[in-house]
Amino acid sequence: MADVSTPVAQPVGGLLTRAAIFLVMTVNPGPEASTAVRSLCGDLAALLRAVGFRDLGGRLSCILGMDLCFELATQIMAKLEHAVAPVDEVHGFRFFDARDLLGFVDGTENPTGQAVVDATLIGAEDPSFAGGSYVIVQKYLHDMAGWNALPTEAQERIIGRTKLSDIELDETVKPSWAHSALTVIEEGGKEIKILRDNMPFGQVGQGEFGTYFIGYSRSPRTIEQMLENMFVGRPPGNYDRILDFSRAVTGNLFFVPSATFLEEVTPDAQPLAAEPLAASPAAEPSQSISPMPDGSLGIGSLKGNPR
Repeated sequence: MADVSTPVAQPVGGLLTRAAIFLVMTVNPGPEASTAVRSLCGDLAALLRAVGFRDLGGRLSCILGMDLCFELATQIMAKLEHAVAPVDEVHGFRFFDARDLLGFVDGTENPTGQAVVDATLIGAEDPSFAGGSYVIVQKYLHDMAGWNALPTEAQERIIGRTKLSDIELDETVKPSWAHSALTVIEEGGKEIKILRDNMPFGQVGQGEFGTYFIGYSRSPRTIEQMLENMFVGRPPGNYDRILDFSRAVTGNLFFVPSATFLEEVTPDAQPLAAEPLAASPAAEPSQSISPMPDGSLGIGSLKGNPR
C-alpha cells in the first residue's frame, strides 16, 4: 500500500516581510498557456530556492529588501511569458512599527503559534484539499486628506483602538460600527480568526495612498461574513465607517493549494472535476463546481458556501 503523507502547506503563516510584490493575473485561453502555467506550478519551489539562495540571510519567506521580490517576480513572468495577462501589480512595504498609512497598527489580533494553522489551513473537513487555504486580496485607496482632517479621537472610534498605544477601546465607548467590532466573527460563542498580512503601498507623486489587504482563512465563509459586516452592516446599515475614507478598487478570492499539490502538477495533466465533499455534522454542505471550458487549469475548485 502506498505511503500517504500529510501535504506540505505553502508558508501562508510566515512572518510579514519588509517588502512584497502582489501580482494578479488571468490565464490566457489556449492549451499553450495552460501548459506554461502548469509547468510553473511544479517549478515554483525550485525557483524560490534559486532566487533565495542569492541572499541566505534574506530568504524569500523573510525578505530584507525589494531586490529579491523584484527578481522573483521577474523570473516568474519570464517563465509565463504570453501565457497570462497581468491585471494588477502593487509594490508593498513595511511602514514603521507595522502601521498602515492611516497611522494605526495593522494585524494586532492575528493568531499566533498553532492558532495560525487552525485558522488558515484546511484539515480533515476537506481531505482532498488538506493543507490548502483561502485568501482574499483587496486593494484599498485612502482619502488621506479627509482622514487627516479628523481629530484623533474620531479616528480611534472608527478603528476601535487607540492610535498611539494600540489598545482596544472599551466596549462601553466603542461604537458598534467600529472596524474592530464588525470584523469579529463568532460561531457557537467562539471567535473565528483569520490571518491578515496587509501591506501599505503608494505613489507619493500621484497622491496615491493605500492598503493591500490580504486575508488567509480555512474557510471562505469567514471572510465573506467579515466583508458583509463591513459593507452591508451588522445589522444592515450599521456599516464600517472606515469605508467613508477607504474604497476597495479591486477584490478577489483565491484558493491556495498546498505546496505538495503544486509540485505534483504536470504540464500535460488534464483538468479534473473536483470531488464533492462528504457532509459531516460539523460542516455545512459545500457546493461542487464543474470545470469551466475557458482555459481553466482545473487544479481544484474554489468551493463556496451556498447562502
